[in-house]
Amino acid sequence: MFDQVVFAGGGHRCWWQAGFWDVVAPAIELRPRVIAAVSAGAATACLLYGNNSRDALDYYHELLRSGARNAYWGNLVKPGRKVFPHAGIYRQALRTLLGGEHYRQLMWSAPEIRIQYARIPHWSGPRSATLVGMLAYNLEKRWRRPLHPTFGRKLGFRSEVVRIQDCRDEEDLFSLIIASSCTPPFTPIEYRGGRPTLDGGMVDNVPIDALDPDDGPTLVLTTRRYPRHAPIFLRQGRVYVQPSETPPASSWDYTRPGHFEDTYKLGRMDGHQFLITFALKKRPTLEGMLAG
Repeated sequence: MFDQVVFAGGGHRCWWQAGFWDVVAPAIELRPRVIAAVSAGAATACLLYGNNSRDALDYYHELLRSGARNAYWGNLVKPGRKVFPHAGIYRQALRTLLGGEHYRQLMWSAPEIRIQYARIPHWSGPRSATLVGMLAYNLEKRWRRPLHPTFGRKLGFRSEVVRIQDCRDEEDLFSLIIASSCTPPFTPIEYRGGRPTLDGGMVDNVPIDALDPDDGPTLVLTTRRYPRHAPIFLRQGRVYVQPSETPPASSWDYTRPGHFEDTYKLGRMDGHQFLITFALKKRPTLEGMLAG
């Protein structure tokens, strides 16, 4: 039904995508040829083929139940100690959930998954690019609330796309996902090919540019609410689905793992509504929406 699927970024809001997928994919036999993904959406897309949502949620619940904090400010005066734990937690989660047999399963079962990350402008270094890029991103998000931002490109950020199937090994896969998610100060700069990378959302948090243009029906899974649009809407021949309400989880918040579960459940609820709208009510049908 859908030849291509997009997984937007959004940190822990991407648990919504996992819940939606777990309901919708088996019901409509969703087997895309290509998946385009960025940031935590890239990790989610890989997780859905290399592991499963339930084990991932249980892993985070067990890991964080002792009460992780988002910042350890006392480490500012402790040489070699990190203030922000996010990078360590994230990389270890990738190794646990996508390493070993899970990596082999991912490579055997997944369609072509294209992961987008950003290259910094030629006029800046990594730190200044991060500051300028984040300011521009948040300004545009709050001022214009665009579905596909433009400020990053105007500032000189450029996207690069790598297929997971081109990774040399599982550590190269983890580096690729982290490069796509690289958001200082929460994570340090990730280098690929000897050059710094940043979160692909600096260019577009909904990476449609990584798709093949005009090559089959496309489903786009966002993680943020766009109030000007319905939960399911059509744009330039693509079917977009967004959360029906603001997901409980915040992008980089590790202090409330219960919100991961709640966000996943919201995705499942929205997935059931998607099926009711297009599979049971018959009108409008999903096929009709795509054809129109």
